[in-house]
Amino acid sequence: MLKLNVTNETSRLKAVVLGTAFSNGPIPKIEDCYDPKSAEHVKAGTYPKVEDMVAEIETVAAIFSKYDIEVYRPKQLENYNQIFARDIAFVIDDKFVKANILPERDKEIDAIQYVIDQINPENIITLPEEAHVEGGDVMPWNEYIFVGTYSGDDYADYITARTNMDAVIALQELFPHKIVKSFELRKSNTDARNNALHLDCCFQPIGTDKAIIHRNGFLVEKEYQFLVDLFGKENLFEITSEEMYNMNSNVFSISEEVIVSEENFTRLNTWLREQGFTVEEVPYAEISKQEGLLRCSTMPLIRE
Repeated sequence: MLKLNVTNETSRLKAVVLGTAFSNGPIPKIEDCYDPKSAEHVKAGTYPKVEDMVAEIETVAAIFSKYDIEVYRPKQLENYNQIFARDIAFVIDDKFVKANILPERDKEIDAIQYVIDQINPENIITLPEEAHVEGGDVMPWNEYIFVGTYSGDDYADYITARTNMDAVIALQELFPHKIVKSFELRKSNTDARNNALHLDCCFQPIGTDKAIIHRNGFLVEKEYQFLVDLFGKENLFEITSEEMYNMNSNVFSISEEVIVSEENFTRLNTWLREQGFTVEEVPYAEISKQEGLLRCSTMPLIRE
């Protein structure tokens, strides 16, 4: 049996699901894209090639093996995007919560059924149907659960709005001992530079007391200010809109000291090293064209 344990974003990783890119399928039609950045690359003829994405994700697999992390991979589905394992479920404490994601992506969870079968059934939670949520919007941080959301009346018009207030309420009921704190995110179906697809596209805690953040990803100034006050201005790395577009906040922590980051994030990686972090740099620029990066393609199951 898998003894699940995830209480925050940075404790030493022991077991993780890492997405796979081996049979990603043909280039989608523009109207079939789930986010503005993918659509942009389809239009420009720069949509990532399968072999490049495979090479990138396998680099991460190699780093995980270097750190003795148990890695589970989804069973391969033909012509199906299975890179973003973070979206389909998430672990908080010892609970495995199945996400209610876009119906077009239902098969992704079936591909990790062999992992779910190793979890105590009492710890597997399926949220009510009206609670829409994706793992990229959910961040356990010790006594908090941070949740990115969008509660505008036009929620249904945004394919980029993935987590609703019903999910926030459901999480508070599931984890009454935690403080569930929601953040309204800026959404756009057409402009990738003004779209925070998930909370981890504009914010992520690192180490024990630091975080990467992008102010414009938040719709409500006081919610942004809450994080500034919680972490302290001096502990935040503020990214620009261009850096947010390139997914600089979407790194992944192996531990409180070790962070996997994209090799082109020069300004961020320099700052991380100045703060004493070990930075494992990987190429991930092709995968990022689908508006997802390192945190998006990992689903931690066990942290120390």
